[in-house]
Amino acid sequence: MGAVNTRGAAPKQDRSRATRQRLLESAVTCLAEHGWTGSTVTVVAEHAGVSRGAAQHHFPTREDLFTAAVEYVAEERSKALRALPTPPDTRAAVEMLVALYTGPLFRAALQLWVAASNEQQLSPRVSALEARIGRETHRMAVELLGADESAAGVRETVQGLLDMARGLGLANLLTDDSARRERVVAQWALIVGEALER
Repeated sequence: MGAVNTRGAAPKQDRSRATRQRLLESAVTCLAEHGWTGSTVTVVAEHAGVSRGAAQHHFPTREDLFTAAVEYVAEERSKALRALPTPPDTRAAVEMLVALYTGPLFRAALQLWVAASNEQQLSPRVSALEARIGRETHRMAVELLGADESAAGVRETVQGLLDMARGLGLANLLTDDSARRERVVAQWALIVGEALER
């Protein structure tokens, strides 16, 4: 019985993982910059520096690619948030949460939501993904704020904060809304702080 040659297996798997990661990151970038219509598998493959065939090997359909991309970046964002030290105060925690909705991931996710509202095959996948990301974001917000959701109104306050942050993210899509956003964040930090103290 001959020996099995496994010397080339690990580097091949590493290359495959690296290709997959480049495709996912490129898909988010393309979706944020070009929208759903302009983000084809070919465009993403070119941006990632891989062939269309390699892209389709990893992601057989366009829907597979983009839902996986948003999920991947959401998971990376969650890891990064969990690795951060506990914010020194409520204002810092609120700022961190608002920042989730003003970057390229939010832009990409928004493009995916709009596409899902018009494309039947995409809608259930994006709805399920968004529900999972929403639960994870809420859980992270509770942890960052040190909130006790068993207290009356706290859960609703945290959810209101996340809804407000999403709204600020939408306002930031067309113009730089940072000056107004800073004032709104300061006020919401006061509101959240008061709710958590009760």
